[in-house]
Amino acid sequence: MNSARAPHGHSMPEADLSQHSTPPDSGGGGELNAFLQREAREHRVAFDSFMDGLEPPFTQMLDLWHASIRQGGQLLIFGNGGSAGNAQHIATELVVRYEKERAPIAALALTADSLLLSAAANDLGFEALFSRQIAGLGRRGDVAVGISTSGRSPNVLAGLREARARGLHTAGLIGRDGGEMRALCDVAILVPSNVTARIQEMHLVVTHMLCKALEERLASGNGAAR
Repeated sequence: MNSARAPHGHSMPEADLSQHSTPPDSGGGGELNAFLQREAREHRVAFDSFMDGLEPPFTQMLDLWHASIRQGGQLLIFGNGGSAGNAQHIATELVVRYEKERAPIAALALTADSLLLSAAANDLGFEALFSRQIAGLGRRGDVAVGISTSGRSPNVLAGLREARARGLHTAGLIGRDGGEMRALCDVAILVPSNVTARIQEMHLVVTHMLCKALEERLASGNGAAR
């Protein structure tokens, strides 16, 4: 296996994944079962590789989110496609609730307002989609959370650069080798896979973990997850 080094010196192993399998043409039980087993194995390999080095960047991410929220900041979350869906997922879990009855946690997905998105893309260009919102909504002490399976999405990179220029903290959920995005994040969680579907699945897993841990840490009142 190759190895990739994540932010803050954290080493993340590269998952040794087979070529992404395609579903069988026929409805034969043996063929379908083989397909399902290949998909499951690919998922397990990605999961094991991801979890093996997760604790240090997870702790850093949780600490950053927690400190910002405790000090009156908010999370501004953004990405494209499936990552846009995950941004909205995170914001929903935090503003409404994950499991516990508690006060809302300040989080906003920059992907949900269709009027704003279409106007920004039309008038300013698609690359300015998130940077424009961060310029208008972000405040020093907030956390800009970029999500990209490649680490190379131009509008996500532009959003993180704008956040840094305005004194926001930056965090990322990334895949593959992290791309340019790694250098723009104060802390990043990287999924060491080259398969987009597996990266998205791991991002969803860690999304739930982060939401639950933040909820529990804030409920405990002592700065530590219970």
